[in-house]
Amino acid sequence: MRNLLLDLIMLFGFVGGMYAQYPNITIGSANLPNEPSICINLKNPSQMVAGSNTDNYYYSSDGGQTWTPGVLSSGYGVWGDPVVIADTSGSFFFFHLSVPSWPQWLDRIVCQKSVNGGQTWNNGSFMGLNGTKDQDKEWAVVNPLNNSIYTCWTQFDAYNSTMPEDSTNIMFSRSLDGGTTWSAAKRINRKAGDCLDMDNTVEGAVPAAGPDGEVYVSWTGPQGLVFTASADGGATWPENNLVISDIPGGWDFPVPGIYRANGLPVTCCDLSNGPYRGTIYINWCDQRNGENDTDVWIIKSNDGGTTWSTPKRVNNDPPGRQQFFTWMTIDQVTGFIYTVFYDRRNHADNLTDVYMAVSKDGGETFNNFKISESPFNPDQGIFFGDYTNIAAHNNIVRPIWTRLNDGNLSIMTALVDNIFVGISPEKELPVPFSLEQNFPNPVQDITYISFRIHAPATVSLKVYDVYGHEVATLLSDVPVSSGKHIEQFDRREYHLGPGFYYFSLTSKDLTIKRKMVFE
Repeated sequence: MRNLLLDLIMLFGFVGGMYAQYPNITIGSANLPNEPSICINLKNPSQMVAGSNTDNYYYSSDGGQTWTPGVLSSGYGVWGDPVVIADTSGSFFFFHLSVPSWPQWLDRIVCQKSVNGGQTWNNGSFMGLNGTKDQDKEWAVVNPLNNSIYTCWTQFDAYNSTMPEDSTNIMFSRSLDGGTTWSAAKRINRKAGDCLDMDNTVEGAVPAAGPDGEVYVSWTGPQGLVFTASADGGATWPENNLVISDIPGGWDFPVPGIYRANGLPVTCCDLSNGPYRGTIYINWCDQRNGENDTDVWIIKSNDGGTTWSTPKRVNNDPPGRQQFFTWMTIDQVTGFIYTVFYDRRNHADNLTDVYMAVSKDGGETFNNFKISESPFNPDQGIFFGDYTNIAAHNNIVRPIWTRLNDGNLSIMTALVDNIFVGISPEKELPVPFSLEQNFPNPVQDITYISFRIHAPATVSLKVYDVYGHEVATLLSDVPVSSGKHIEQFDRREYHLGPGFYYFSLTSKDLTIKRKMVFE
């Protein structure tokens, strides 16, 4: 039964309650890439930009199916920790560390801007320049209310220093003019960390914008998981921080086969118009269940960060396997929470899959599903970076991760454009119909769609664009007899331009989709 089902499941579809294998796309493999970041242009979701260590960028104009690589350059230097975001006008921003001239190291945080979908980048602006101090591990977010940009990072008095007078602090800066200029860096943590880039160093500051322009930030260090919030877009910050959870075992922990693993937190806020609008979520990994059982966790606040839930385990496998390098995002159209992480639930050794988990009920429950097409075996001598990443908009979801294959690193994504994400992947049902590939494909003007019904049923046959929008209806809840059926589809009737499209056949709780191309 399983082989038959897999034969019938095609791109972006599922049968019954069983997940399709989401197509994996290699974004890039040149220049030893790792530590990736990805972003979707909300004004034009076909445009996507990704980045990876140390100076790699990639852009796509077809929803992430194909990518064009480039090498980033700036007069301020480019030195890793790539962060890609987009503002409300459709501009992309690539944040990174700086090495203007060796041996000067990590002297500022640089922001470079692209106004043409990531094809070219300006020389950039910067923040945080402060004498000999090192600026490291930044992240940024856009406030959609006014298009301002908030950035947080860790400032080291002296990286790797063991001197007690040297410390780390969490810094904040904002831009109100589209990344042209930045406010003076401001310390927002109250308890400093050490400079060893380990458990007692304060790191993991990922800002989130609130529904009324608030800025929410969490990080971890010697106190555990710490939170603070600014009610006025980062202009002022409270005198005290809130310790909201412990992180047993710390954020810097061992995972077999991984050069360096961490469980640094990711903060997001629901800005959708759904029932969970305003809820703040923090996602991280730790080893509270032992070194052989790293898990993914989430905690949430419904009152602006004043009170917090107890940590909830995101991965739903039995105890005793490793899940690590998590990242989280929220689809701000649907309010769904998506996480991505490496996962070893299917293996007794270091073989590693990539999983996602989705919650549609405000983080109360999570459905897990595998997105990597095959496992890989990491090498502890090869640096994977410090994070994965994920972007989502209106049911278009793009996770991104680093993969090792035959000693070669590559950056991967999966095309997760399925409105059915979140159904249990364990269920198998009989297959009452089959859907054939349209012919001809690619399509000039007219194509034919064939399907076979094994017993009389009521079906719908529809066409969707690459963003999941319905663009044509051939059949809508039409009773059909058993046997083979052929429908003619003329794209000219619907004024559909060139590009990728999908047609789906649905009956009750069963849907199968296939891809077609219009020339």
